[in-house]
Amino acid sequence: MPSQINAQALLPLSDPDNNGQWTLNTFVSDEFNESSLDEDRWFIVGKFKDGQPQYIHPDKPDKWVWKGRAPSQFSGRNHRLEEGKLMLEARWEPDFPFTDEIRKPVFGEAMKHENITVPCLINRRAFTYGYIEIKSKSADAEITSAFWSMGTGVEFDFFESFGDSREDPAKDHLDSELWWSIRDWKKPVGGKPSYTERKDLGFRMADDFHVYGIEWDEQGVKYYVDGKLLSSVSSERVTAWAKKNREGLPDNYNGYVATKPINLWLDMETFPWHGYPNSKEDLEKNSPEHLKNDGVVDFEVEYIRVWQKPHHLGR
Repeated sequence: MPSQINAQALLPLSDPDNNGQWTLNTFVSDEFNESSLDEDRWFIVGKFKDGQPQYIHPDKPDKWVWKGRAPSQFSGRNHRLEEGKLMLEARWEPDFPFTDEIRKPVFGEAMKHENITVPCLINRRAFTYGYIEIKSKSADAEITSAFWSMGTGVEFDFFESFGDSREDPAKDHLDSELWWSIRDWKKPVGGKPSYTERKDLGFRMADDFHVYGIEWDEQGVKYYVDGKLLSSVSSERVTAWAKKNREGLPDNYNGYVATKPINLWLDMETFPWHGYPNSKEDLEKNSPEHLKNDGVVDFEVEYIRVWQKPHHLGR
């Protein structure tokens, strides 16, 4: 419940003196310190009913719900709360009741869902602008650990962290690369980034916990890692990037489409173009020896916190 979060005691790591006059949004923030996930706060995608995963949004029952990027599929069983952390699980689970649906995705090839189940949690409360912070440790496997968001016609990806590559030595850098994007889902861009960055962090995101912070407002985005500014981009620079890198844009195109309410997402996915686990042993290749036989790798989240300025609260 929102009242369980002490808003006064928590401030952004990048602004410990609260010079920005931030107020914690307790409806979308979560410390993950309860015995079960707060389903008033989170939509658990693929929650089971009568032995089958369900893909029905609790607030929008007629809305189509994505089942995950094949070959993986979202399962409502793939999370647990443990020692004050949210543990999101990628599982080798060939006996899962996978859907027979084969969809041609916007990016990549059509594939069947099989063998790998992953989690997906969607925050049920939307907000516009603020300072978004997550403390997390990515899964050390050939899988992505992602923190992102969706709004009407817009996707704001805070990171899509690929844990480890085996397919191509040229991709060895992916486990220490921060990839964030603003995507415009309207035509003519159609889901490609209107702005994106790839930054070498100097550490593997799966080796330890780090704090990733995104300050987002009308003027642009500032990205912090462990409280230190990593990157800053203005709304004007976003549009300039889009006009340079996207074709067929009208002269008056505004690439800074991240101006609408968003809902936070936490999930894991397979990225077939980078490679994906082809066996339980492959999934668990980097797991500690005492955990190599459970068929599970974890994306660990200690908290998600969202602060807003007083004039943005409630938007």
